[in-house]
Amino acid sequence: MNDTSIVPASPPAAPPPVRRAWLARLGDWLNAPRLLGVIAIMIALAAWLFSYRQAITLNDELAKRLAVFDTRSNESRVLASQAQETSRELLVKIGVLEQKLNESQNQQIALEALYQELARGRDEAAVAEIEQLLVSASHELQLAGNVKAALIALQTADARLARLDRPQLFPLRKAITRDIERLRAAPYVDVPGLTLKLDNLIELADTLPLTPGKPVIEQKLADKKMPAATWWQRFAREAWGDFTHLVRVQDMGKPQLPLLPPDQAYFVRENVKLRLLSARLSLLAHDDTSYKADLQAAQTWMRQYYDDKDRAVKVALAVLQQLSTSQIRVNVPDITGSLNAVHRIKLAPNR
Repeated sequence: MNDTSIVPASPPAAPPPVRRAWLARLGDWLNAPRLLGVIAIMIALAAWLFSYRQAITLNDELAKRLAVFDTRSNESRVLASQAQETSRELLVKIGVLEQKLNESQNQQIALEALYQELARGRDEAAVAEIEQLLVSASHELQLAGNVKAALIALQTADARLARLDRPQLFPLRKAITRDIERLRAAPYVDVPGLTLKLDNLIELADTLPLTPGKPVIEQKLADKKMPAATWWQRFAREAWGDFTHLVRVQDMGKPQLPLLPPDQAYFVRENVKLRLLSARLSLLAHDDTSYKADLQAAQTWMRQYYDDKDRAVKVALAVLQQLSTSQIRVNVPDITGSLNAVHRIKLAPNR
């Protein structure tokens, strides 16, 4: 075994004198207060640098935003200019529209006035028409007693008022309705039916046969047509004819009418027709006395001068008898209520 001897480490070399002096001065300088001041300065410098960078960043951001704001401001100015132009155009259009609105309002006022005038004129025309219908119905009742014609006129007036539907005309319609009910309850005379029967008798008066027999004028014509004879033969014939006319045998229980020549037969028929025409006029006037008197006279003439054995004559006499028993005089109601109502409506605007 080899013995190894431990050689002690040599001490470090001493720093040079210059380095040692600098370290000593540095150590003296870096005392606690100064160190704190340096650190504070470094912190302040770092804070300034951070603030500077933030300021630069903010400045850049602000510049960008200012640029955007300028751009938007320009756009806003353009939009504002366009809005002002549009506003001016709208103001012009609004002015035109206001002018047209005023014109339309004036036209509407004029149209309303015209409509009211037309409506007033139409109502007046309708009232005048209804008044004419009522006057016609009143004439039918007073002059002819024709309840049916008057009822038709009143119903026409009521339908006209129903189409108008004016509240101010309701009293008139109420009065007309009341008169219609009164006319419906009135007795009815079939004037047209009786008139037709009289017209048929007037036509038959020219065709019904008269009392049979040979007219005297025809007998004279027959004598003239006899062959010529000597004077004494004519004298003997005329003497015999006169002698045969001196004595006549007839039934006095039924007096015989003299034979009618053709010219007198014409007047008989005309007289019968005149009596029937007079009865027709009395029927229209509802004059019961004259009506029955004319029918009685027509029956008398027909029994005297017409062949009562003929069937047509018998039928005509039966019709005359039926007509003479008909009651033509009725107490027809008046329509003064409706007439007074329409007169009040006509006078209402004046009042």
